[in-house]
Amino acid sequence: MLGDMGAALQRTLASVAGCRGIGLHCGQPVAMRLHPAPPDSGIVFRRLDAGAEIRAHWTNTAESALSTVLSNREGIQIGTVEHLMAALAGCRIDNALVELDGPEVPIMDGSAAPFAHLIERAGTLEQDVARRALKILKPVSVSDAAGSAALVPEDGFSMSFEIDFDNPLIRRQEIALAFEPGTFTAELAAARTFGLLDDWPRLKAAGLARGGSLDNAVVISGSRVLNDGGLRFADEFVRHKLLDALGDLYLAGGPIIGAFRGVRSGHALTRKLLAALFADEAAWCETILVEEQGLGAVGRAGDLPRLPQSVL
Repeated sequence: MLGDMGAALQRTLASVAGCRGIGLHCGQPVAMRLHPAPPDSGIVFRRLDAGAEIRAHWTNTAESALSTVLSNREGIQIGTVEHLMAALAGCRIDNALVELDGPEVPIMDGSAAPFAHLIERAGTLEQDVARRALKILKPVSVSDAAGSAALVPEDGFSMSFEIDFDNPLIRRQEIALAFEPGTFTAELAAARTFGLLDDWPRLKAAGLARGGSLDNAVVISGSRVLNDGGLRFADEFVRHKLLDALGDLYLAGGPIIGAFRGVRSGHALTRKLLAALFADEAAWCETILVEEQGLGAVGRAGDLPRLPQSVL
């Protein structure tokens, strides 16, 4: 048994669990079901309405400014996967099949908490195959006119993020988290997506945010939060940006041993960062995780020979 040798084992769901909600951008009702999956299969999305399967991997992403979108060669897409991917990362699910009857993961309340609850309801099952991770060996960074994103070597896994909005309520916020047992649930899962009320007409005119409402996003008007109950965290805005980045990083194909640093970055820069990482063979290696208690409490049982990205 691999577990007896100290290697952390891959995990899948113990049973099937599902939910139903509205797609944030498509505005359509969508049903989603999470299924167990075999070892080394990763996270795979299946669109029942389109007869297509797409692996959750950065090489299968399409250009999209406001969300993370998976796409296959035929142009079939699955939108807004980042919150679910963050929940799968935070709950240490390596293998799962995600079935949808529409083009977008339901937005639920705009956070990853409903998906974490769904995973908890399904339960988790260890699989007798060692858990693989990507170890960052040297710094890699990308930038654009707005911000930057970087991955740097570090034992364990940590993330930091900084935002700066021209809004009197948000302004400049920053956060740094070292991922230990319970960090995801306590610090990130409940942070909701957000938007400015003044931007809503422009987004809807562009065919975006058609399902957006006070039920699934924090909406800000000037210095006021329009949602009943206000914010869940005083710095909920930057926490949600960190949550988005966590979900996008899980498209590397597994957990990362290293530190992520985001400064006014978004989905596009995280995709660019992963492309830059994998383009530099000296910047990363695969490793097997020893037994762990959380996303960040990791050790190494030995580095592995490099594998093609398609099998990460």
